[in-house]
Amino acid sequence: MFWFWFFVGPAIVLAIFALRGERRRARFVAERLAAGPDANFPPASVIVPLDGAGDDLGESLAALSSLDYPDYELILAARTAADIPPRSLPRHVTVVLGGARNGRAGNEARNMLAGVRAARKRSEIFAFAGAGWRVQPTWLRALVSPLADPDVGASTGFRWYAPEPPDFWSLMRSVWNAPIAGLLGPGDNPLVWAGAMAITKERLFLLRIDEMWRRGANPEGAVARAIHGAGMQIAFAPGAVSATTGRTGAREFFGRARREMAAAGAGFPWLWWSALVAHFFYCGGMAAAITAAARGYRGAEWALVVQLGLGMLKGVNRAAIAKAELPDREAWFKRHAWVLAWWAPLTTWLWLWALASSVFTASAGDEP
Repeated sequence: MFWFWFFVGPAIVLAIFALRGERRRARFVAERLAAGPDANFPPASVIVPLDGAGDDLGESLAALSSLDYPDYELILAARTAADIPPRSLPRHVTVVLGGARNGRAGNEARNMLAGVRAARKRSEIFAFAGAGWRVQPTWLRALVSPLADPDVGASTGFRWYAPEPPDFWSLMRSVWNAPIAGLLGPGDNPLVWAGAMAITKERLFLLRIDEMWRRGANPEGAVARAIHGAGMQIAFAPGAVSATTGRTGAREFFGRARREMAAAGAGFPWLWWSALVAHFFYCGGMAAAITAAARGYRGAEWALVVQLGLGMLKGVNRAAIAKAELPDREAWFKRHAWVLAWWAPLTTWLWLWALASSVFTASAGDEP
């Protein structure tokens, strides 16, 4: 049955290579967390671009205002003052306004540029943090440490959804998000996340990343293209992973998934295509195995078990890595880590849907 092996063969091979990558990433994360941050910490500006309702902004800013870092300032950049929830600002924060849309830059890029313009002169590092994400005290140290390597142009952390109290769609978002975290590991990385990103001031202006943002480029895609175009690397900082306890519903989940994949297609096209091809074979392999089993094809059931088992093992590994990166969320992982394994096959289909439907969706970076 040619069509059976056409899907099942590549699906199993891709899953095996992905699982090997997860094991390699686990070793890297353990080594980096055990080593701790380096001792050289230049003055820094932490910029929080507020793009949206600002849920949990108060707790996020409280954590960012008490980081274990010798010399930094905290800047909140919002479109208008009305976007800032009342009683959400700590004492040591500077507020700047990006203003209404003027030109091609989207809300997030405008606010990031406003924060860069307002930063104090002596700061040597620009770090960007997501509004509503709860960081650990050593978050900034972890982000800044890799920049001491001359081959590293930017550093990035990532996000983890740990909803409290959990419900179906909020947990589904956590499982759906986990494969993106799986892209980040040792060596050069393909992407940055604007919610946990650091770059030297000199490099940001030298590579004209600010100009790319003004022209309407996706903020994360612009940084990645500029860094890689200059022959430098993007370093992943496991200690800069952030968490949120927020929840979501079905409508918000599907809408956000489409927009994120549309933004990925605009900012990281080769990643988008590789994800589409991989999930085409993952889902095709599952469908082919189920169909062949229903028709009595010998061995089809075992092919399905292998595919599902490899996907679930990847989920177990991702949960273990995230638990190490977020020690303050240990209780959450003890209760809900099983979801990362058992729901992995279902989210594979959601990934295929999100990628395919994103072709007809405006990216988040293009929204007014």
